[in-house]
Amino acid sequence: MATSVRKFLTSFKVLGVATMVATIGLSSVVAKAQSSVIAIDGSSTVFPITEAMAEEFTTSVDSSVNITVGVSGTGGGFKKFCAGETVISDASRPIKDSEKELCAANGINYEQIPVAIDAITVVINPNNDWAMTLSTDDLVKIWDSTSEGTVTNWNQVDSSFPNAPLNLYGPGSDSGTFDYFNEEILGDGGASRADYTASEDDNVLVTGVSRDQNALGYFGMSYYLENVDILQAVGISSEATGGEAVIPSPETISDYKPLAREIFIYVNTDAMASRPEVKSFVEYYLTRAAETEDNIISEVGYVPLDPSDYVASRGML
Repeated sequence: MATSVRKFLTSFKVLGVATMVATIGLSSVVAKAQSSVIAIDGSSTVFPITEAMAEEFTTSVDSSVNITVGVSGTGGGFKKFCAGETVISDASRPIKDSEKELCAANGINYEQIPVAIDAITVVINPNNDWAMTLSTDDLVKIWDSTSEGTVTNWNQVDSSFPNAPLNLYGPGSDSGTFDYFNEEILGDGGASRADYTASEDDNVLVTGVSRDQNALGYFGMSYYLENVDILQAVGISSEATGGEAVIPSPETISDYKPLAREIFIYVNTDAMASRPEVKSFVEYYLTRAAETEDNIISEVGYVPLDPSDYVASRGML
């Protein structure tokens, strides 16, 4: 594209074409370049799936399309999506009423498409040999807002744990994982403590826990499975598991309650109708997700839905 623009400008100088014509020509070039960009933002949990789909699509289907994938968190992604700045939004939770209202106010129509099952994974440093399992009650004691500034040592969680600092890492408030974890662990109206290292980028959390023996954090399962050599997953017990501690994995995800959840993409339906490359990419996304062999979703560390679910979603496009 840059070469074409340079040739156009050279021709303009040599032939002395009117400035107005040159401007129109350049505008067409720029408009064409912009129309071939598929802007995506949102959840860092969904990011590995969407990034892999985008790389395959541009490599094997249409190399002229530029797909950008950001990680501003589910909430941050919806802000951009409902403002018309992106055409696809990665989300690790369903859209909120306030976000629906923002989209409606800006005339943004969309389709919610479930793409996988994730398990919010609680992790510790591999050198931590005392917190191999925790209950949901323990997680409340650790993360509830009433613990801020007061529950600061491991032995305050359980008297059998060492007298060592409790260093916490977790998603920021724009994260859908933050919202889901708080709702399921702290309950309706519950609030998370704020005295922890927060980031919408799960790689930052991975690095923090991996370097700190006294750390505990949580994020999507894919980031744990990609880093099993530097992280350790905690078995979580709850009333729903009958008190049995379950370590999340693709094999145990159906028993990992209450922290297993669906994750989504939201697609601007007007963009799909008016831009063939957007519809082509979403169709490719769902087709690849439904494949039983060489499945991208499994490869990046999540559990695919039943293939019929992807077929049904494609039928709504």
